[in-house]
Amino acid sequence: MHALHGPVVVGADGSESATAAVRWAALEAASRDAPLHIVCATSLDTLAADVPSESVTQRVLDTGSATVESAVAVAEGEVPGIRVVPLVSREAAAQALLEAAGDNGLIVVGTRGIGGFTALLVGSVGLSVAAYAAGPVVVVRGERDHVTTGVVLVALRDERDVGVLRFAAQTAVRHKASLRVLSTYAYYQYAGSMVPVLGDLTEVAEERASHANRLVEPVRDELPGLAVTSDLVRAHSPAGALVDASAHADLVVVGARRSAHAPGAPLGHVVHAVLHHAHCPVAVFPHGELHRSEA
Repeated sequence: MHALHGPVVVGADGSESATAAVRWAALEAASRDAPLHIVCATSLDTLAADVPSESVTQRVLDTGSATVESAVAVAEGEVPGIRVVPLVSREAAAQALLEAAGDNGLIVVGTRGIGGFTALLVGSVGLSVAAYAAGPVVVVRGERDHVTTGVVLVALRDERDVGVLRFAAQTAVRHKASLRVLSTYAYYQYAGSMVPVLGDLTEVAEERASHANRLVEPVRDELPGLAVTSDLVRAHSPAGALVDASAHADLVVVGARRSAHAPGAPLGHVVHAVLHHAHCPVAVFPHGELHRSEA
């Protein structure tokens, strides 16, 4: 399992989405007894083709400092006495967050920054950070009237998700929540008369449930005080099942199977769908071979 010993890092840009992320990050940092690093990225170092004057640069940095100060006030209002490290970066947003988190930090972002369009469900910064971070990334999203349920939901597919499962379980323990483990198996909606050829779905379900329970059992043993339920859902779309279940959770945890050879941002379609449509915050936990490049 990926050990987290670093800070909780959150991006601040003055937007409503970022403010929600700061509040969530403050509570998460408190639960981990970790410092909260609040980062405002100015992108000054990316303006090689149009270098601003010294006075413009200073105004940008001053605005960044004011943005961070406001975010610090929000964090301290959420968790009095929290350890906060303000940072104004000259880097672009994704790069600034990745550098601040390093290999052992947790990154928290909102769904859209001040430059996002209303129709854009998850901004490019969130997607880039989720695709390239060495540690977990939480995208704080969901409806304003979402009811707190005290449930952490985690997607479980196979042995490669054991680290994801343990991360979700430990998160649930820290937040005094229960853990719901969701596994899915396919049904052949369009197979018609071919269904008998594809085997007994009852046997498939029983085998899948047994396999999931074997993976969950060590977590039950390691954390005996944690309430754990393991559900197997017959679904045509695993992503759809997770999105539906997220309506009854406070956090969804999914594993990012990222290939070093994947073109572009190496996030699978399930992770993309959950990031865009979940009803609550989403944690993306990296496993497999990491794909690192400029974000």
